[in-house]
Amino acid sequence: RAAGPTPVSPRQGPGASAERTDPSQLRPHVVLAQENTQIRDLQQENRELWVSLEEHQDALELIMSKYRKQMLQLLEGRKREDAEPVLKVHQANSGEIESQIDRICEMGEVMRKAVQVDDEQFFKVQEKLAQLELENKELRELLSISKESFEVGREDLPD
Repeated sequence: RAAGPTPVSPRQGPGASAERTDPSQLRPHVVLAQENTQIRDLQQENRELWVSLEEHQDALELIMSKYRKQMLQLLEGRKREDAEPVLKVHQANSGEIESQIDRICEMGEVMRKAVQVDDEQFFKVQEKLAQLELENKELRELLSISKESFEVGREDLPD
């Protein structure tokens, strides 16, 4: 048999149950605190990843603009007739890349809003859970007091 807290039998009376601490009452708070810490860490990591993504997008835009300038300079060095079709293709590609970058930015904004809404909902649920736990604890205390006074009243009655 494993060593651990000894259970209190119902025959030991109400005073014995008040002496022991119920680990199940402490455990959810510890788990919630750990989960809250993990959630905050993940949110911070998420913010850092967003910043990194934006920096990479900016770097990609800079590289692409330099690439386009070099291609234009290279093409201008050749004959104008040969450069026209290639220039048009590159312009079309750059337009497509810009539109894809715009779509990525829009999706990022939608994701930010979704995370924000999800965070707000999570905190509302956490707040409601804490409120209900407190209310439950208070009601259990009232019920315990009520039971004790009922038992005392029964003992005072003649048989």
